Amino acid sequence: MAIRELKKDDVDALLLGLGILGTGGGGDPRWGKIVIENDFNKGRKYYIADPEDVDDGAFICSGGIMGSVKALEGMSYGEIVAGWEDDFVLIKAFKEMEDITGKKLDYVIPFEAGGINTPVIMSLAARLGIPVINGDALGRSAPETQMTSFIGHGVSLYPMPLVDSQGNTIVVKRANSSTYADEMGRVVVTRGGGFGGNSHYPMTGKQLKESCVPGCITDAIRIGKAVIAAREAGNNPVDAFMDATGGMKLYKGKVEEVIGEDKGGFYLTRIKVEGDEEYRGSRLDMVVKNEYMAVWKDGAVKAVFPDLVCALYSDSGEGVMSVDMKPGLYVTIVGIPCHERLREAMATDAGKAAMGGSRYGHPELEYIPIERLNG
Repeated sequence: MAIRELKKDDVDALLLGLGILGTGGGGDPRWGKIVIENDFNKGRKYYIADPEDVDDGAFICSGGIMGSVKALEGMSYGEIVAGWEDDFVLIKAFKEMEDITGKKLDYVIPFEAGGINTPVIMSLAARLGIPVINGDALGRSAPETQMTSFIGHGVSLYPMPLVDSQGNTIVVKRANSSTYADEMGRVVVTRGGGFGGNSHYPMTGKQLKESCVPGCITDAIRIGKAVIAAREAGNNPVDAFMDATGGMKLYKGKVEEVIGEDKGGFYLTRIKVEGDEEYRGSRLDMVVKNEYMAVWKDGAVKAVFPDLVCALYSDSGEGVMSVDMKPGLYVTIVGIPCHERLREAMATDAGKAAMGGSRYGHPELEYIPIERLNG
C-alpha cells in the first residue's frame, strides 16, 4: 500500500487550496495552520492513504468540527488547540463510534475539504496513529452533515456520536430522515459553546471506494502551489486557480450589501455584488448557509449546490470566508463542477432530500449542472 507523509513544505499550499475549496466555510485556514504546526511541534506525523489502496474489509469513519463559522470567529484558535492536548473532542467522538460498533478504526476520512475540517481530521489520525484518507465526501465544504456523496451511495450517516466543546455527549443511533442528526447536532453545539466534534458514516473500504470524492488533500496542495507560483511570477493568481481546477469565471465586482445572521448553528447570509470591469452594470446575488450555496446574475441562476462557488480575493487569489464578506470588498467568483459522485448522489431521492434547495431557503431550485447554466 502506498502511504505518503505530509511534508512541511506543502503545508502553506495545502491550507491555501483548502481555503478556496471550502467555498466560504469549512473553517478558517489560520486555525488549520495552528493545528498542523502544533502537531509537527509535538512530533506527530500525517500519513495519507489513497482510497484505491484501502482493503475492502477496512473500517473507516468520517467526522469533523460542527459549528457556525460566525460562532467560531470570536474564539481563540490557539487556546482551543492547546486545550485539545488534554481534551480533544474528536478523539472522544471517534472512540464512542468504536465502542458502539465494536470495531477498531483503520482509517479516518474528512467530511469535507476546508481550512479546519480537513486538518483537524488529519490531526485526529496522527493522534490515533492511523492514516487519513486522501478524499472526503464533497470535494468542497457544506453546511449540513447529510450533504455528502456518501448519502446517495448507500452509506448510513448513523450512528452519529457528537461531543460538544463543554464535554456534553449524545449519540443519534437512528432516525427516520437524513437531516435529523444535523438538526439535533445544531441544538447541542449552540448550547455547548458554539462548536463540537462528531463522527459519522461508518463504512467498509469497499463502500469508501464506491462513494467518496477522492484526492482532496493532494488536490488542495496542487491548487495552492499553482496560486503561489502565479503570484511569484507576477501572473494573475485567479487565472492560475481556474487553470488548475477547470473552473469558470462567473463574476468580478465589489460587495455592496451583506445581510446575515447567526441562527440555529448556521451563518445565514444574502450578499449583493455590483459588477466591475466586464461585469459593470450587472449584479450578482449570493445565498450563503455557512458556504456559498447558489448565485444569480441579473436574476438568472448561475450555480447551484453542490457545484462549487468559490469567492477569491481578486488581488491575491486567496479564498474569502463567508464571514469576511464585507461591503467594499473586491472579489472574483469562480464556479467549478462538483465531482461526478456528488452528481450521482443528487440524482437519488435520498440525495435530493439531503442536499436540495429547501435546505438553504430555496425550495424552488433544482440542481442543474453549472456547465448548462453557463452555456
